[in-house]
Amino acid sequence: MSQEPTPQELPVTTVQRLADTSLPTRHGTFRMTAYRDGTGEEHLVLSVGITETDPPTATPPLVRVHSECLTGDALGSRRCDCGEQLQHALHLVAREGCGALVYVRGHEGRGIGLVEKLRAYALQDAGLDTVDANLELGHPADARTYDQTAAMLADLGVHRIRLLSSNPAKEEALTALGVEVVARQALIMPARPENEHYLRTKRDRMGHDRVAAGEWHLLLAGTVPTAGVLAERYGDLVRPGGPAVVAQLGQSLDGFIASRTGDARFVTGEEDREHLHRLRALVDAVVVGATTAAADDARLTVRAVAGQHPVRVVLDPRGVLPADATMLVDGTAPTVWVVGPSVPVPEHLAPHVEVVVWPEEGAMEPVAVLALLRDRGLGRVLVEGGGRLVSAFVRAGVVDRLYLTTAPLLIGDGVPGLRVAGADRLDDALRPPVRRWVLGEDVVTEFDLTGAEPVLLRSVGEDEQVDVVDPRGETA
Repeated sequence: MSQEPTPQELPVTTVQRLADTSLPTRHGTFRMTAYRDGTGEEHLVLSVGITETDPPTATPPLVRVHSECLTGDALGSRRCDCGEQLQHALHLVAREGCGALVYVRGHEGRGIGLVEKLRAYALQDAGLDTVDANLELGHPADARTYDQTAAMLADLGVHRIRLLSSNPAKEEALTALGVEVVARQALIMPARPENEHYLRTKRDRMGHDRVAAGEWHLLLAGTVPTAGVLAERYGDLVRPGGPAVVAQLGQSLDGFIASRTGDARFVTGEEDREHLHRLRALVDAVVVGATTAAADDARLTVRAVAGQHPVRVVLDPRGVLPADATMLVDGTAPTVWVVGPSVPVPEHLAPHVEVVVWPEEGAMEPVAVLALLRDRGLGRVLVEGGGRLVSAFVRAGVVDRLYLTTAPLLIGDGVPGLRVAGADRLDDALRPPVRRWVLGEDVVTEFDLTGAEPVLLRSVGEDEQVDVVDPRGETA
């Protein structure tokens, strides 16, 4: 990366390095370098694993050139995908261990400025798309230039890059400025109702990459797309030899999955429920405790996304699930009702329900439950709840991935979520590898428990189990 450019490759704009420091973020700690270009505009580069002395044969770093977008980056606007692209790019660069995010100021609204962008928004509200709105205001469809970007990369000794962008025009502009783009990796965010038209315009009128063959549909077919946020989150779950048992739990910041009356609608937000439905669609069976199924009248089907319904498995050692529960009367998906040996079973059940009588009274051991499911060809399993059931499966050491979603609310008292035995020393606490991402107001932490030793969890007493049906409750 230290190879000097030839004179014709030199950027036409010069920049001055003003500051060099570090920036700790939730994605990791970056080197943060500040620049000012010849017009007086100030820019930033967040980098990791890049030094000015790297040899020319070094692997080209992963580089995202991110245009300033106050509304998306700072205010969380859903009219665009900029904020989501910014955070996902930082995550990818940090994970790569060698890369940079160039944050280019003066690019607001594709170079027309903040106020003009808001005026363009008003025209879009009246029916114009983002291109025609800019043209109506007398601006180019895209007024951005990348001279300053090439100059900043050159100052850092970077002349060959792998570009993280879905915009081919950005690659062409950097190439013309002497930056060798050895590869370009698409950065495609899932569409929302608020920005679907905007993203379509970028694809149809500005040449941005399209979602390759439907990213989610590729995952459903067992193929991992080469790029995309869904591939990043769920790709491991469909790879051969990937996690066989995953668990998911949504809880408050103080560790409860429901109030003390059993009200659990809803602890986490809509985006987390979509995430849960994606997990359901990628497994063969979903396992839930009978108390949770009864309290929420759970359906355990896939509704928020495309996909097949998993086989529903209810563990009911004490006969808590009522005969009129939705899963027992609604034949949308096959249901396996596992009951204790002394539980009376109604004579006439719907044909989609298979009753399995457990050979012993008391708790159903997770290892034996998974063996029961494998015998039925159900090898990929989601353990969904409640807190006691997820805790028991983690305690048994059979969970490969745990998705723990925390919501920004304090319940104070209620039905506990995940409970781990207390450790006298922090060195003894379980610290598996983790990834995190934000879903609306919630934070998902993915724990990689593959190969982890079974851990002792605090036993949740019978008095903490809720056996009442909340008439307002309905599982997501």
